[in-house]
Amino acid sequence: MIGLRLPSLSFLSAGLLGASLAFCFAPAKAAEGYDPWPGLVQDVFNNKPMQDGANVLSIEMPARAEDASVVPVTLRSKLSPADERRIKTITLVIDQNPAPMAAKFTLGADANVTAISTRVRVNNYTDVHAVAELTDGQLYVVKTFVKASGGCSAPAAKNPDEAKARIGQMRYRQFTQAGDGATSGIREAQVMVGHPNNSGLQMDQLTQLYIPAFFVDQLTLSQDGSLVLSVEGGISISEDPNIRFTYVSNGAKHFRAEARDTQGHVFEHEWPAEGSGT
Repeated sequence: MIGLRLPSLSFLSAGLLGASLAFCFAPAKAAEGYDPWPGLVQDVFNNKPMQDGANVLSIEMPARAEDASVVPVTLRSKLSPADERRIKTITLVIDQNPAPMAAKFTLGADANVTAISTRVRVNNYTDVHAVAELTDGQLYVVKTFVKASGGCSAPAAKNPDEAKARIGQMRYRQFTQAGDGATSGIREAQVMVGHPNNSGLQMDQLTQLYIPAFFVDQLTLSQDGSLVLSVEGGISISEDPNIRFTYVSNGAKHFRAEARDTQGHVFEHEWPAEGSGT
């Protein structure tokens, strides 16, 4: 089922749109010796102190991207089961991208999400930081380095008509089959939203004009009304946003996804929690 509402843009979306336009002519390579991270700590995290997150979170990305427009990234919790703290949010920052704040993941309080994977655009050789906020109120940071170039301006993989026809289509896949383990056991699932996720830096090959930024800025996943995971996304998330994650079932019968894009379209779909479908 697809609905249409016209909400105002979130602070993240508005900021990303502005950043996209401001950096339309950003160079393909980062300025030599320039480190944007201290400024990002101030702008994104209000200069809040950060601790080494090596025992809290890991970030997995290829050292050299095969395709800079679809670079896989996986975030994993490293908290011990005996740790009374939990991760509330994870913010993914691609330092040298035109809009560095790629996504903010909010984890459901009772969903026990321990791994999140998606695909991102990487525009330059860059550090990529992941910052976890825990229930103790502290921030913990980890980083990796990725060699890639031009991911934000790379042409879309699908032609415009095909991309338009797929807008709002959703797919859901449950990797743990019904009957495997207890009903409340750990699950792994994947949700894909058909959307061009235009970055604002891509050029129309016919008109030679920049295609306006147009992307999914909010995705909420829930099981029978209980939040599993929500995502605030931007231009760094690849075409056809794809989120794979682990969580603990609460015995729900249905799994639901609701997505919103920067033009105010809202897409909703619900599936049986035990199955897969479109």
